[in-house]
Amino acid sequence: MQQRSEAPDSVDDFPTPPWATRALCEQLKAEGRPLDLQHVWEPACNRGYMAKPLGEYFDLVHATDVADYGYSAQDGVADFLIDWDADAPDVDWVITNPPFRLAQQFILQALRYARVGVAVLVRTAFVEGGERYEGLFRDRPEDIFMPFVERVVMWRGVLLDPDVPIWNEKRRKMAKPTSATSYCWMVFFKDRLEFPRLQRIAPCRKKLTRPGDYPALPERFWKPSAPDLLNVGACLEGVG
Repeated sequence: MQQRSEAPDSVDDFPTPPWATRALCEQLKAEGRPLDLQHVWEPACNRGYMAKPLGEYFDLVHATDVADYGYSAQDGVADFLIDWDADAPDVDWVITNPPFRLAQQFILQALRYARVGVAVLVRTAFVEGGERYEGLFRDRPEDIFMPFVERVVMWRGVLLDPDVPIWNEKRRKMAKPTSATSYCWMVFFKDRLEFPRLQRIAPCRKKLTRPGDYPALPERFWKPSAPDLLNVGACLEGVG
């Protein structure tokens, strides 16, 4: 079921629902972290769907990406994995939804520049794998593993409201968008905890969703007009 595969050169364009970012921030606040006094870097900012809610909690948000998706508050187009040296933003946190195939490199790079901590939104399957164990988790395991109890609906190239039905071409009917992929936050503190711990994110989507979080539904997801449906039906009748 969890087969979200991307081409080797893909930018892995899966926009993050704003509520999922707020869920992380609420968890960190519950930890007693003074986010409102700190600076954060979102280095895979995409269309700003994560950077915007981060701005509700942090004093300052730096937003960069390797591509330009039209986010007006993006600080620049840049590859996070370069050697930033003195050009790196002065930040307490690095928080992002990285390309899955580069998530390990993003974490190690982020730990170079964040003073307080790093949080990445990844598929829960990220905890598996011998290469990731040898390259990351053996020597630098996460401090908090935060799996979502409810599904975080992420589709390639578009942010969809899971409460708004879309046209399902295969089933020829309207249906709410869903996802078979499970996601989690992984948090790495620079001042490491003595033992890593599990901290489930209880259902909170309804509570943490705000008006204006989701863009207008793209036309390709609208229900076809009656004439279009009739034409499709006539074509299907003639098949075979």
